[in-house]
Amino acid sequence: MKLLRYGPKGQEKPGILDTDGTVRDLSGLVDDIAGEVLTPAGLDGLRATDLSSLPAVSGQRIGPCVGRVGKFLCIGLNYADHAAESGMALPEEPVLFSKAVSAICGPDDDVEIPRGSVKSDWEVELGVVIGKPAKYVSEADALAHVAGYCVVNDLSERDFQLHRSGQWVKGKSHDTFGPIGPWLVTADEIADPQRLSMWLEVNGTRYQDGSTATMHFGVAQLISHLSQFMSLHPGDIISTGTPPGVGMGQKPPAYLRAGDRMALGIEGLGTQHQTCIPA
Repeated sequence: MKLLRYGPKGQEKPGILDTDGTVRDLSGLVDDIAGEVLTPAGLDGLRATDLSSLPAVSGQRIGPCVGRVGKFLCIGLNYADHAAESGMALPEEPVLFSKAVSAICGPDDDVEIPRGSVKSDWEVELGVVIGKPAKYVSEADALAHVAGYCVVNDLSERDFQLHRSGQWVKGKSHDTFGPIGPWLVTADEIADPQRLSMWLEVNGTRYQDGSTATMHFGVAQLISHLSQFMSLHPGDIISTGTPPGVGMGQKPPAYLRAGDRMALGIEGLGTQHQTCIPA
């Protein structure tokens, strides 16, 4: 299934994409694409629905594909070639940081360039959405805890991230720095999350062109690892790292400015389009 949320910011309703690409309204069945709806039982209930019986929706903004996100966890330096372009060593275990959930926005919403920004950057990433609570899970069992996958643009202000003291979260959490969607594609539709091509363009120039096959730590490893330190709950998002081609790695570096347009996507998970505006 391809689950989504549509409508004005802060007033999104749950929806689903049917086989002919029509958005169908789920608000008569569930209150949001969140919480218990993302559990195995919740998803099974939606699978049993006759989509043709649901109201069709058109002309609506597509919002973030998951609502009421509890944790937005991110993995740094998880592609060997991206670590190299960043001038950083490949980590011995996953590098973990958080984005504020207030950074989450829709896949095609405008992205704000923070006030005082000099190094705003892009990162296409595979997002993993938890559906079954996970605590001390093994790598072998980890994928059973996934509700589905989505596209994430893990936007970053590198100067804030690296030179303003403390954790990376300062450079990762500006409003609109976490577009997710357009869809949450349920795990049963993704045969192998480690075989997905991914790309990102700025103003029509392709900067990132990679694959989840080159992840240093795979999805199952990441879920198992994180569950040793905290419980993961339905609706939590893990953004799994980015392939090479970020602005910081260009020679000379290239960073986002107001007016720039980004397009990005992951095989089977849809595409995003964003215009940069001043905050």
